[in-house]
Amino acid sequence: MGVRKTIAVIRGDGIGPEIVGEALRVLDTVANCYEHTFVYDDVDMGGVAIDKWGDPLPQEMLEKCLRSDSVLLGAVGGRKWDGVPGDKRPEKGLLRLRAGMGVYSNNRPAKIWKQLADASPLKREIVEKGIDFMIVRELTGGIYFGTHRTEETDGQLCATDVLRYTEREIERIGRIGFETARKRRGRLCSVEKSNVLDSSRLWKKVLHGLAAEYPDVELTDMLVDNCAMQIVKDPSQFDVIVTENMFGDILSDEASMITGSIGMIPSSSLGDGTRGLYEPIHGSAPDIAGLDVANPIGTILSAGMLLRYSFGLDAEADEVERAVERVLDEGYRTADILGDGVGCQKIGCREMGTRIAQAVRDAKG
Repeated sequence: MGVRKTIAVIRGDGIGPEIVGEALRVLDTVANCYEHTFVYDDVDMGGVAIDKWGDPLPQEMLEKCLRSDSVLLGAVGGRKWDGVPGDKRPEKGLLRLRAGMGVYSNNRPAKIWKQLADASPLKREIVEKGIDFMIVRELTGGIYFGTHRTEETDGQLCATDVLRYTEREIERIGRIGFETARKRRGRLCSVEKSNVLDSSRLWKKVLHGLAAEYPDVELTDMLVDNCAMQIVKDPSQFDVIVTENMFGDILSDEASMITGSIGMIPSSSLGDGTRGLYEPIHGSAPDIAGLDVANPIGTILSAGMLLRYSFGLDAEADEVERAVERVLDEGYRTADILGDGVGCQKIGCREMGTRIAQAVRDAKG
């Protein structure tokens, strides 16, 4: 007997509607093949919500997400809304959604697909050592959620952003880091800036306090500037990285680029329950919106993570990942992962989604 689940769908701005459309095509194929029922509830958020409602995330739209079993997001934002007040920017909708859903852990894999090894900007000898690690980023605290203030002092403008963490906030994300490492290769690297920041010194203290509960996990510490260097020098040394909000935002984008394309990377944001927020890590790319050239794989893999982590459908999630691998094995590429193009065929967003969906269908006979 299949499951019946409601998915809040935020198509968003720019290429968002295109890539989400292909992810839904794959989800529909999974539903048909495995006798599940997925009901989609459309939600306005970001620039489209500003244009329609004057608010990047109206309360009614947030409540739709909270009533759902999980949320799938494309991308929000774009130059069109650069001039709106700070509290009305598209990105504010995303921050409010994360806070409203109580998702405090962003889990972002950095994995090199063997078919795309040549697309990595790193030297071949570095890539051949392997790239397969997870960044666990605290998502609802830190400087992004602290007090923001701009005022005039002594005749000049002065801006202040407050970086604040409590022991509880650090402990709960620390546990996610340890548990994730326990399920992988048993190594956790805690990244902070404890040589300068009080918040990082508290972070380090709490993480080391938790370590006694996880004797099977090796905990190491690394300053964030060193970590940024080590990710490009020798990414094979990492298994799981756990870090605060702003550091995680920066490091996870760096990690995504060494894998060959930002368009390939999914992410999940989870809290204490099973309802999560799933999205690719790239932006809305308004310059290519509507041209059928966007890469939908990051969104499709995000839908696969949704199946696994929110719905407990591991076999279906495995099949989505295998379908992506099969299509890449056949040489099909969107423009961003084409490389030199030798032995590959360039296809658009819609065809990539169609081929991955067909690969899922073919696997079920």
